[in-house]
Amino acid sequence: MSKVATFTRRAFLVGSVAVAGGIAFGTYLARRQLPNPLLDNLEPGSTALTPYVLIDANGVTLITPQADVGQGVTSVQAMLLAEELDVNLEDIRTDPGMPSAAYWNTALAVEAAAFVVPEDGILQDIVRTVAGSGMKIMGMQMTGGSSTVADAFVKLRAAGATARETLKAAAAKNTGIRVEDLGTDAGAVILPDGSRLSYVSLATDAAGIPPVQDVPLRDPSQWRYIGKPVKRIDMVAKCTGTLRYTIDLEIDGMVHAAILLNPAQGGGIAGFDAGEALKMRGVSAVLPVTGGVAVIADNTWRAFRAAGAIRAEWEKNAMPATMEGHWQVLSDSFSDERLDSRKRDDGDVEAALASGEIVEAEYRAPYLAHAPLEPLCAIVRVDDNAAEIWTGTQIPRFNQTNVARIAGIPAKNVRVHAQMVGGSFGHRLEDEVVKYATEIAVQMKGTPVKLTYSREDDMMHDFPRQIAMARMRGKVVDGRVDTMDLGIAMPSVVSSQMSRQGMGGLGPDSEIVAGAWNAPFAIPNHRVTGYRARPLAPISSWRSVGASSNGFLANAALDELIHAAGADPLEERLRLCNDDLARGVLEAVRDMSDWSTPPGEGKGRGVALTNSFGVDCAEVIEVTATDRGITIDKVWVAAEVGTVVDPENFENLVQGGVIFGLAHAMNCEITYEGGIVRQTNFHAFEGMRIYQCPEITVRGLENGNRVRGIGEPPVPPAAPALAGAIFAATGIRLREMPFNKFVDFA
Repeated sequence: MSKVATFTRRAFLVGSVAVAGGIAFGTYLARRQLPNPLLDNLEPGSTALTPYVLIDANGVTLITPQADVGQGVTSVQAMLLAEELDVNLEDIRTDPGMPSAAYWNTALAVEAAAFVVPEDGILQDIVRTVAGSGMKIMGMQMTGGSSTVADAFVKLRAAGATARETLKAAAAKNTGIRVEDLGTDAGAVILPDGSRLSYVSLATDAAGIPPVQDVPLRDPSQWRYIGKPVKRIDMVAKCTGTLRYTIDLEIDGMVHAAILLNPAQGGGIAGFDAGEALKMRGVSAVLPVTGGVAVIADNTWRAFRAAGAIRAEWEKNAMPATMEGHWQVLSDSFSDERLDSRKRDDGDVEAALASGEIVEAEYRAPYLAHAPLEPLCAIVRVDDNAAEIWTGTQIPRFNQTNVARIAGIPAKNVRVHAQMVGGSFGHRLEDEVVKYATEIAVQMKGTPVKLTYSREDDMMHDFPRQIAMARMRGKVVDGRVDTMDLGIAMPSVVSSQMSRQGMGGLGPDSEIVAGAWNAPFAIPNHRVTGYRARPLAPISSWRSVGASSNGFLANAALDELIHAAGADPLEERLRLCNDDLARGVLEAVRDMSDWSTPPGEGKGRGVALTNSFGVDCAEVIEVTATDRGITIDKVWVAAEVGTVVDPENFENLVQGGVIFGLAHAMNCEITYEGGIVRQTNFHAFEGMRIYQCPEITVRGLENGNRVRGIGEPPVPPAAPALAGAIFAATGIRLREMPFNKFVDFA
């Protein structure tokens, strides 16, 4: 099996690049220059010194191309640019810019390389370089995999430094003063006598000189923003309800659309009767789309109501008829025929399990909906040879390609106006709403079409998190964990997701074993095998992807073995730990939680550690068993990210990730009957209530040599730490999520 083939997955981009004025800045992995997209259709009087810095008469605009889905990356990207450009955040504007190969994500291939070559070193570097070169050539602009900070940390600072030094060079040319005698501050070049030349006044001259290359980045002791508490630039708008999302937009001449699709996802439509819908107030048309019909009306509510009045004859889909059928497919997948990967095979598992008392258990993780607060929504206008899109998206270049294909126009003629996103959790890595809106817009040339999904549409036609099953066989010797053989079966997330973009998922899918194969534990006999089940429900990336389920499966299995050994859950993990960074987070949560002090009667503590997206994250959770049910009292979290770029946002993301992981572990699942989702709204997919939320204490560690993201890593350890705490308090061993099937929560 080709190792390079494993790169067609969510984590497949790499490198380090900054581009200025159409000239390469930094080290390129492929020898070509990427054009500066800001130079296309540049307004008179505007200057684009790099793809990230636009200066016009109104001031400085910083381009922040990574999608902000609520995780605060618009602010973080602006901080990194401003750190070297010497502008104040309150004085600049931000814009996501148009999609461009220049904004390819340089960070995602790091995880892919680690899966192909687990050990750090020259071979892993070679694989990373090959993957990154390919993705740069493809121009993969994508937000995901907790990669934004890792992608941006060097290249945006380099872009800011390049623009700053080029502006200083322009000032030196104009004044005759040496560059070395010039300074910068708050959007201006400072002359020796203290007078100021604004960046705006210098921009035109700066555009006429060669950009200054290879600018050294500032020492951390000089940082003004990085590592300091900074108010997010979108905070006031969010707190006052004035921030605009796609769902708020109105375009001149726009019509509203709702969609009626086969409730059995993937099934076709045999026929429909729209007679009643067409009689309803405000309805102007009913149009065919792939697998269903669309209603056009003068507002969204009328379109929704009319869609509900259409009578359709639906065809069946290919899913098993019951959830038992889904689980049976996974159960049948533990076979040599379905073996997908075995990236961990330490010691001699077969020999170790040939004698002695064997511990065996099976674990299950359900499908889960993304269910972001802002329902899916897109506006598309198609003209004779051009199109425009307004939507929140993590994959703007895929949007371009798909709209161009459906409309039959060149991709370069498709403009994407990326919007702030009201939540995603991986959902905006899909673009079905854009595709459907385009199908409608093609039939209404020149008219902007706003397609909005109802909550029920979103839940029933989501591509949920994968369903997963694990089987563990293990052994303990002399009070220690000696052997763990973990098999994990699930359908391929990557194959399912990329198939909707017309791409294959060749080679092993690392997400099947993500967060399990790379556990930092030196168990003498340790094997992790991934089994690829046949496709069931169409699935997609969900916050932390494979690790979201495998964090539970692997930690729960290890907990059972530790209990069988009569050992302490945290101390045995520390004894087994063979990685200094992972040991650091375990020691941190041990100290933060005062683990050695018993929690008290009726209480219990659990611990879990998962490495996802290169981040070791450990959590200790304390619960109390009450007459009303389980209360989750406290959570202590430590994560190793190399550098904490934005401390306040870091803490918020970790706390939010913990709550997200706990809520879904407690209460949530998506089930299918007859190929149809049963949970159609939040009444049947209930998260954690505010009164159930624990006190969460966060610590970011900065010992690693790479900067990492934190949006997803707090999710995987939450469920197993909670399960361990419940076992410690009640003696109930939880092997399947959601936990409310087996215990009550107060």
